[in-house]
Amino acid sequence: MPAPFFMSSGDLIADKRYDFARDLQLRGDLEGAADLMAQAAELAPNFASAWFALGELKQELNLHGEAIKAYRKAIEADPLDRHGAKLRLMRLGVEKLSDMPPAYVQSLFDQYAPRFEDALINDLGYRGPQVLLNAVVAACHTGKRPPFFKRALDLGCGTGLAARAFARNADEFVGIDLSPGMIAKARQTGLYARLEVADMVQGLAHEPAERFDLVLSADAIIYLPDLAPVLKQIARVLQPGGIAAFTTETHSGDGVIIGAGFRYAHGAKHVRDAIAAGGLTLCRLEDVSTRNENNAPVPGLVAIARKP
Repeated sequence: MPAPFFMSSGDLIADKRYDFARDLQLRGDLEGAADLMAQAAELAPNFASAWFALGELKQELNLHGEAIKAYRKAIEADPLDRHGAKLRLMRLGVEKLSDMPPAYVQSLFDQYAPRFEDALINDLGYRGPQVLLNAVVAACHTGKRPPFFKRALDLGCGTGLAARAFARNADEFVGIDLSPGMIAKARQTGLYARLEVADMVQGLAHEPAERFDLVLSADAIIYLPDLAPVLKQIARVLQPGGIAAFTTETHSGDGVIIGAGFRYAHGAKHVRDAIAAGGLTLCRLEDVSTRNENNAPVPGLVAIARKP
C-alpha cells in the first residue's frame, strides 16, 4: 500500500512533530510516537493527518477510547474524511456500517495508482482478473470456443487489469472508476473505448439500459457495503442473457462486515440475496481467494449471474 495519506497542517513545527512521531513509530516506540503526535495535533487543532495518526497509534496501544476521540477529531478537521477515520470507527463498533467516504477511496487510489499493479501482483499475489475469467468461461462455455462478448463494462476498472485478462473475449470495453489516477493508467492500456470517473452506482445510472452483454467487477465491490443497489443497476444495463461477473471478499457469517484490511466482506447469503433482489439469476458462486495478506489467502467469492 502507499505511504500514509498526509495533508500538511500549514504549521511547520506541527508538521515536523508529525514526521518525528512517524520515525518513532517505525522504530517501534509507540508511546513516544503517540506523545509527539498528540503534540502536533495540539499545535494545529485542525491537523487532520495528526489526529488520524494519533488514533492509529492509540489503537495499537489498545487505548480504544482515546483512539475513538482522535478519529472523531480527524473527521471534524476534514469533513471529507480523506483518511478514512469513519472506517476505523465502524471497525471499532461505534459507528453503523455505511458507505465509505468517496474522498477517502479517491485519495487512496490516486495515491496508489503509480505502483498499484506492482504492489498487487508482486506483493499480494493478486489474481482477481484470472479468477474472474476462469469463472466466466466455466459458467458460459458450452461449445469448443470460449465465450465472446460484444460490449463489456468494467466496474472499478483500476489500471485495466480485468480488461487485459478479457481482451480476447470482448470486442469493446467501457471502464468506470472513482479515481482519476487509476483512469489515467487505464487509458494507457488502449483497451477502453470510453473511460468515466464516477462512483460505480452513479456511473451505471448514466449508462443506457440493455447496453452491455458483460459487466465485470474485479475486487471493486469490496468498497461497497450493500451489493443490492449496484446489482440492480448492473441488471438494468445488461442485455437479456447478459452476464454479471464479480469477486468480493467474504467471511463466515451471512451479513456484511468491515474486514481487517478496511474493506467490506460480504457473506455468501448477502451475495445471493443481492443478486436475486437485482433481478439476476445466480449461475455460479464459489469460494476463492484473489489476494494474500500477511502471507495468507484472503477469503473471497466469485459470482456469476445472468439476466433472464
